[in-house]
Amino acid sequence: MPNRRLFVTTALPYANGPFHIGHIMEYIQADIWVRFQRMQGNAVHFVGADDAHGAPIMLKAEKDGVTPEALIAGILATRPKYLEGFHLSFDHWHSTHSPENVALSTDIYRQLKAADLIYVKPVEQFFDPAKQMFLADRYIQGECPNCHAKDQYADACEQCSQVNAPTDLINPRSTLSGTTPVRKTSDHYFFKLSDPKCVAFLNEWIGAPGRLQSAVANKANEWLTGKGDRDLGDWDISRDAPYFGIPMPDAPGKYFYVWLDAPIGYLASLKNYFDTGKARKNGETRSFEEFLTSSDVEQIHFIGKDIIYFHTLFWPAMLKFAGRKVPDHVYVHGFITVSGTKMSKSRGTGISPLRYLEIGMNPEWLRYYIAAKLNSNVEDIDFNPEDFIARVNSDLVGKYVNIASRMAPFVARFFGNCMPALPSMNEDSGLAAVAKHSEAIRAAFEDREFGRAIRLTMEVADVVNAEVDRYKPWILAKDAATNPQSKDRLAAICASTLATFKALTLFLKPILPALTAEAEAYLRCAPLQWSDLELPVRPDRFLPAGHEFGTFKPLITRVDPKQLDALFDTIKPDANGEAPAHTAEKPAEKPAAKTTISETSTATPTEITVDDFAKLDIRVAKILSAETVEGADKLLKLTVDIGDSQRTVFAGIRSAYEPDRLIGRLTVVLANLKPRKMRFGLSEGMVLAAGPGGSDIFLLSPDTGAVPGMKVK
Repeated sequence: MPNRRLFVTTALPYANGPFHIGHIMEYIQADIWVRFQRMQGNAVHFVGADDAHGAPIMLKAEKDGVTPEALIAGILATRPKYLEGFHLSFDHWHSTHSPENVALSTDIYRQLKAADLIYVKPVEQFFDPAKQMFLADRYIQGECPNCHAKDQYADACEQCSQVNAPTDLINPRSTLSGTTPVRKTSDHYFFKLSDPKCVAFLNEWIGAPGRLQSAVANKANEWLTGKGDRDLGDWDISRDAPYFGIPMPDAPGKYFYVWLDAPIGYLASLKNYFDTGKARKNGETRSFEEFLTSSDVEQIHFIGKDIIYFHTLFWPAMLKFAGRKVPDHVYVHGFITVSGTKMSKSRGTGISPLRYLEIGMNPEWLRYYIAAKLNSNVEDIDFNPEDFIARVNSDLVGKYVNIASRMAPFVARFFGNCMPALPSMNEDSGLAAVAKHSEAIRAAFEDREFGRAIRLTMEVADVVNAEVDRYKPWILAKDAATNPQSKDRLAAICASTLATFKALTLFLKPILPALTAEAEAYLRCAPLQWSDLELPVRPDRFLPAGHEFGTFKPLITRVDPKQLDALFDTIKPDANGEAPAHTAEKPAEKPAAKTTISETSTATPTEITVDDFAKLDIRVAKILSAETVEGADKLLKLTVDIGDSQRTVFAGIRSAYEPDRLIGRLTVVLANLKPRKMRFGLSEGMVLAAGPGGSDIFLLSPDTGAVPGMKVK
């Protein structure tokens, strides 16, 4: 029986265009976690869907001269080439434009109404008399009443940044028809999120340990208590015709606002997955309703940080008071940039996932690179072309694949292509490193600390490659046919190395399913599961003597820099000149307030003089203690010896370093930085490190012989 039963989703992409790199990043993150769970023996039902309703769909279809149904069907037909192309293991992909979503949205609405959480009030909006439709804010332009700049949208004026309401604009006009809109009142339906029983429930739900990342829980609590960048307001859940969506059952001419039925699409996709028999083929014998009401089922959502408000307030409250299961976890990630710059097709800094595949770039290069950048925090990650080439070529080709390619010829030539007997493990062997790191790697995958999992895996690869260099099998092979001692040593290094290669294949399998399948074919082993690696490691069971290998073939090629040139040089701007860098499901009716979880400065440093540098007191320091900081995802509290004193320093390196591995280490500290009072205590300096952030943080270390207190000049 499976240990856990998981219902996992990703944010629904809006069905008016192709996937962008932000979608692919999110899907890769979720897919790695899902594959790891399956390797643990857990039952996972991984579903997605297109978000297919709303005014933008209706207007785009009108512009293209097709029906909305034809538009979204055409988009839906393109999804498999992305999902299959990047080895994304969704069990099912559906659409919110479906009978299941109509039924579920209608039922949830009626349940909320029965709970006295729906009310009606008149709302005045601009109305386009030519298009005969109410206008969302983004379809209205006019003159800013403050600086009188022309052609400004409501909210923040691009010239003076003043926030305006659409009705504040001077000489407003519809961007759809060019006509002057008129004010018109219509009854709108609202979900009463501010109701005390909703607030009480959300306080409890948000506060459940481990349900949300701490930064996300803090942000949701700010909104809930009115201390954040937006108020906890009731939610307008209706739109007037013409509108492409689900008709409200008791209000002719009204439709559910797309943001109401979109998250219900998670459930609609799951229901279709059950109704079509796919769930049964995946080992689930219960019905859809039985499954969702079972206490052993965990409901988990992976989303981008731009849609936290909807998924931590509206969505759980809707489910709770409609009598349905609430999410167990909502895992939030940041955005993706290119070389520190926001995605922009017009500037050549966007990445087209389809172009990536079309020019023959290996999808697992991208899976590996993104995984190496990801951790469990809400942090943006950066795609740097040079770093991409270096990391893939060094880690996957130079470290992992190189192990098998170096040893396979020796095994085939001297040992009949069979596993030699493995002697007892040495403390400095690759298998010893496997035993040391395997549990930490497993925990890193569980905690979505993929960058840490990769770092530890590559530490094992470094150990086994160093082991090969010590044994020098290429020298042993010269006389192995006539010298029994040389052959025995060659057998020992071949056995140790290939057993470690199998363990590395297991560690990398959630990230690199196709590459590791090729490795499994060479190893002639059944698809690897986490239980295959018993602790303590028993080499005679893990890869026993006499086991026959397959024919070794090159497993992966290096990245050619010309491929990166082709990826960026052929980008063409879209109608707006931009490629979104995040995973928003759809354009908001009104741009949401910015959700700030963390920010990184990208300012260009100015030149300084030697005298300026002399003002810096940079010293060698020894880390005496290191501990985590409660309530801070990024920080470690360090006590450092800087020669003439000890200092407390708070360093944002938690995503890259375990505290106990830092104790006793030498590093470099800026000692005369003005002390900074933080809510966790006083920070009396700065530890120096390199790297873009996240799991890619590298502490500076002095050379051998340096002692605490030495000044860096």
